[in-house]
Amino acid sequence: MKPLYLDYHATTPVDPRVLAAMLPYFTERFGNAASKQHAWGWEARDAVDTARAQVAALINASAGEITFTSGASESNNLALKGIVTARRDRGNHVVTTAIEHKSVLDVCKAFGADGVEVTILGVRPDGLVDLDALRDAVRPGTLLVSVMAANNEIGTIQPLAAIAAIAHAQGALFHTDAAQAAGKVPVDVIEADIDLLSLTAHKFYGPKGSGSLFVRRRKPRIALPPQIAGGGQENGLRSGTLNVPGIVGLGAAAEICRTEMAEEAARLGALRDRLLDGLVERLHDGVHVNGTMDARLPHNLHVSFDGVEGEALLMALSDLAVSTGSACASGSQAVSHVMEAIGVTGDRGRATIRFGLGRTNTADDIDLAIDRVAAAVGALRASPLAR
Repeated sequence: MKPLYLDYHATTPVDPRVLAAMLPYFTERFGNAASKQHAWGWEARDAVDTARAQVAALINASAGEITFTSGASESNNLALKGIVTARRDRGNHVVTTAIEHKSVLDVCKAFGADGVEVTILGVRPDGLVDLDALRDAVRPGTLLVSVMAANNEIGTIQPLAAIAAIAHAQGALFHTDAAQAAGKVPVDVIEADIDLLSLTAHKFYGPKGSGSLFVRRRKPRIALPPQIAGGGQENGLRSGTLNVPGIVGLGAAAEICRTEMAEEAARLGALRDRLLDGLVERLHDGVHVNGTMDARLPHNLHVSFDGVEGEALLMALSDLAVSTGSACASGSQAVSHVMEAIGVTGDRGRATIRFGLGRTNTADDIDLAIDRVAAAVGALRASPLAR
């Protein structure tokens, strides 16, 4: 029997409605969207156009501002490398934060080796960007500020409009990695004045290998150099035969999220609160929430437990599919870069669990998780090895 799945930050199952929309494009509607001479190509092109409009509607963009990619990591690479390449004559400085996804941090690390100055800001203990520190960091010659919309470990949601205003005041562009936020909470590129935004289907019940990058085309019009040459697809940014089934799935998933997001967020927020309340009630002391609860994804709970060892805790929870912010290396468990950034280190930084709730989870699932975690933590605390 498989464990109870509580790791929806890592990936989500494809919604049956999304799968139903995709299936015809593997078989009878198999055309190449670039084939302009016959009905199969027109059918595929129309499906891509529909999906582009659906993704745009999710973030309040226009369809022409959406470029399809393989996912958020590729979108992040295209955005960061593209802006630095296209605007290098305007400056030589990029600002990001210490809690970004590795697809942002690793690109920024490579920038440093290429002579681009990179400022990596810490965050406050609540997991939010210090706007005063950001204001001090951004300066004339700053090309780009890249701050994720919501963190993939602790679920904290950043004040995007305020960050954009600080970037724009110095002539910088603002990019946000919205992989965890899109489809879960409202993200409006006009309201928040976002210039570039990355998202991926598999975080909101679409297929793996399908994502998009929003690139603003008005006020300002942003031009990026091609990532892949040869064919001119996707406004010349990403040549190659389009993944029509994946794009259709991305669009269908985006449309479902757009219409059902508010109701589902309320349901998951209630389940998340039930989980936290249950853990505190059963364990009393030594349960710590990492990151603020005031600006947080509704389906996220990231907690640390006093008096237990992280690896032993995960091993004791083999019937729950959960993850930790820590990574095992050479037999020892290291504190994640996100935990370090918010000042949660040592034993507490290692004894963490990230719960990511999703569409299939019920109140019974939450009660089962409370029982399993409380029992495991209690047993580990009572073990002579914990003393």
